[in-house]
Amino acid sequence: MSDKIDKFLKEREYLNNTVMKYAGLNTKRFFNLDSAVYKEGKLPRKVKEMMGLVASMVLRCDDCITYHLIQCKKFNVSDEELEEALSVALIVGGSIVIPHLRRVFEQWDKIEHKKL
Repeated sequence: MSDKIDKFLKEREYLNNTVMKYAGLNTKRFFNLDSAVYKEGKLPRKVKEMMGLVASMVLRCDDCITYHLIQCKKFNVSDEELEEALSVALIVGGSIVIPHLRRVFEQWDKIEHKKL
């Protein structure tokens, strides 16, 4: 895994633990709901992660984009599936998504052959 991805995952875990240290019931419920939504259901987890990636692209949340991209890799999203999902993000979000599109393909290229 690339150093950038490793650093992201470690920082994310540390920050989530810090949030939980101070979190009240509402914050804990939100985090739990976030985890529950992405579980396997009528829609496969793989599809949900691609949906999360598309939403994150349109909302332009770099941390969310990176997280969902890593999850897409874990759930064996193919290059072609990724490209189709990102095309949806581009058409919904418009040209403002292009800088994020560039970074996603760069990150994907780096993690493509890594075992996650």
